[in-house]
Amino acid sequence: MSAQAGEPYGAVELKTNYQKYLKRGLLYATILHFIGVGIYWGSKYIGEEDEPTITVRVVKYSELGPPPSIADANIAPAVAVSGAAVKPSIGIPVPVPDTEVDPAQTIATQAELSQVIAADPGAGDIKVEDEGPPPDFVPYEKEPQIIKSVKPIYPELAKRAGIEGTVTLKLWVDKEGKVRKAVVLRSDVALFEQPAIDAAVQFVFTPAMQHSGPVSVWVSIPFRFYLKGQ
Repeated sequence: MSAQAGEPYGAVELKTNYQKYLKRGLLYATILHFIGVGIYWGSKYIGEEDEPTITVRVVKYSELGPPPSIADANIAPAVAVSGAAVKPSIGIPVPVPDTEVDPAQTIATQAELSQVIAADPGAGDIKVEDEGPPPDFVPYEKEPQIIKSVKPIYPELAKRAGIEGTVTLKLWVDKEGKVRKAVVLRSDVALFEQPAIDAAVQFVFTPAMQHSGPVSVWVSIPFRFYLKGQ
């Protein structure tokens, strides 16, 4: 600090002013410190929010209502369905008017049936229809038996040449015992195959029987062609 004009300035003055200004600076610093601390704590106090208050209400046992019913605990709540319920129309029986039934319709008598059979002898026969060739193996309780057999014609060419052989055929025997089809299984000479087939289709069998009735089956029949005296 500069000395005023006309006053002496030296070490004594510096020591005197030093003590005065030091005290003044400490006082100012203390005042500023307290002001800062007051501003800090004042701002914290103002910024704090009030803690929520929890209110506890004591309820007496007599004030409680009756307990819920155990029987109704498992009942599903009712669900409201929008829209009117429509009754199903499927399965409602429709009455048939009596006028649709012919009152004159009756069951044929035995005399009428006899007249129909006399006019058509085959009308009273029970016809058994085959659906198609049977599988290769059909179980049955009674095997078919040959009722009628036909001897095959020996080919003239084979007879002159002295040729002999055997042809084994697989025959489809239907439910009436008739041969519907003949298939060659084995053959020694091709010349004998057609005569064997021509004879086999004329065979007649008793039908194979199961517990439920006649069944179509395949049977194997060998046809041997040989010359006598050779």
